[in-house]
Amino acid sequence: MTDDTDRHAMKMAKKKAARDKIMATKTDEKGLIIVHTGKGKGKSSAAFGMIFRCIAHEMQCAVVQFIKGGMSTGERDLILERFSDVCQFHTMGEGFTWETQDRTRDTEMAQAAWEKAKELIRDPENRMVLLDEINIALRYEYLDIREVVTFLREEKPRMTHVVLTGRNAHEDLIEAADLVTEMELVKHPFRSGIKAQIGVEF
Repeated sequence: MTDDTDRHAMKMAKKKAARDKIMATKTDEKGLIIVHTGKGKGKSSAAFGMIFRCIAHEMQCAVVQFIKGGMSTGERDLILERFSDVCQFHTMGEGFTWETQDRTRDTEMAQAAWEKAKELIRDPENRMVLLDEINIALRYEYLDIREVVTFLREEKPRMTHVVLTGRNAHEDLIEAADLVTEMELVKHPFRSGIKAQIGVEF
């Protein structure tokens, strides 16, 4: 048993030394462009996890929801009720595109949401801005991908993080991003006839 313990300790010491050497080279800091995409569940949930981290650190942050409408969600209710002094929250959509069925109105709402997003991103007090479901607006061409990418590259303050969520992220956005995570769908209860449930989906 002692031999196994010693071997394990030596192995972990080597790992730590290698890790410390790598970490010593990582000295830069910058605001990141972060993309959560893919068919799997968890894109917005992970993004809101980062927003709540910012709130916990008393860092000013903001959320703009592009597609989701006025339906109550746990994240929005909690932020508006308890953390509105740290996190601005703007729900700018009127529901999913298959519900509205009005391309002109959807485009107008997406453009208004993008104007609000630019205002919030330009404000250097906001350390993180979440653009929830913007990838859907980009996919349906409610917004110009070139304008969005150019703005993020040229006007985003250096230390501001911007998180963009939604399926089918545009390849130009992926190219511009610093961090991209694709949520892979392995299994989902919806396919077994289970509806969206409070505390899990909203």
